[in-house]
Amino acid sequence: MASHYYFVIMVQLLALISLFNVCFASRKLNGLVEEPQTQLLRYHNGALLNGRIAVNLIWYGKFKPSQRTIVADFITSLSAASPTAKPALSQPSVATWWKATEKYYHLANSKTPLSLYLGRQIIDDKYSLGKSLSEKKIIQLASNGDQKNAINVVLTASDVAVDGFCFNRCGTHGSKSTPVKGKNNKFAYIWVGNSETQCPGYCAWPFHQPIYGPQSPPLVAPNNDVGLDGMVMSLSGLLAGTVTNPFGNGFYQGTSEAPLEAASACPGVYAKGAYPGYAGDLLVDPTTGASYNAHGANGRKYLLPAIYDPSTSKCSTLV
Repeated sequence: MASHYYFVIMVQLLALISLFNVCFASRKLNGLVEEPQTQLLRYHNGALLNGRIAVNLIWYGKFKPSQRTIVADFITSLSAASPTAKPALSQPSVATWWKATEKYYHLANSKTPLSLYLGRQIIDDKYSLGKSLSEKKIIQLASNGDQKNAINVVLTASDVAVDGFCFNRCGTHGSKSTPVKGKNNKFAYIWVGNSETQCPGYCAWPFHQPIYGPQSPPLVAPNNDVGLDGMVMSLSGLLAGTVTNPFGNGFYQGTSEAPLEAASACPGVYAKGAYPGYAGDLLVDPTTGASYNAHGANGRKYLLPAIYDPSTSKCSTLV
């Protein structure tokens, strides 16, 4: 009887251990599923941007010429064959970072490669639509750019309020249909705001302490401008989302109204070793102490977000 009782106890104990292991494994699995880099971005069979596309910059509000150059140099840096780039551009480069988007074109069997170039720069420093902008007004400003083969980027100054800015977004992208020579064409647009005075902890982290979550000292911005370096971080991620999901039926996860896209699927990740409150093991300029992960045209340095790699189902970083 004693041996039978001991056997029953051992069976029960092993069952409890087994149940604990199953539950523990389940929690680990659920945790992994919740991480963006383990989730595949689905292709919804829509068109991607291709061919030669102008990136037009529409400056709304007061910006210094030096600030406009930071963004213009970034756009120029996207092309490896940029005429203003040095013959041997330092690595890792902005152009190398941008090449990660090509994997989406391969998956979509796109035959025409994409080539972005810096187009027109339109300056509206008189606040023609006021200092409080709705989405409708953003689209109105974006319409001042080219109506075909273009991404029109609206950049709003630090004293301009935009619906949703600092509450649930730092920028956005979309598309607009317009008649051009009797045909209905669509152009893509992006809006990004300068968060320097409104919410740098929300839209310019890690160059400012975050408004919530783990607190760590802010990093030094590579172009010595927290607001503009934050704008480049947002713009770069939105560009990746724009070319791979320009019309709401490209690559994304979730709903089309609030999709996770090529860069937004990897929030807060800028280098290997990233975790909440830590951007990752970034490069540091020995002279200025600035943190960055990409070299650009004209000696620029930038901090660019990770891009979701559809071939590995992981967030891909330059460093």
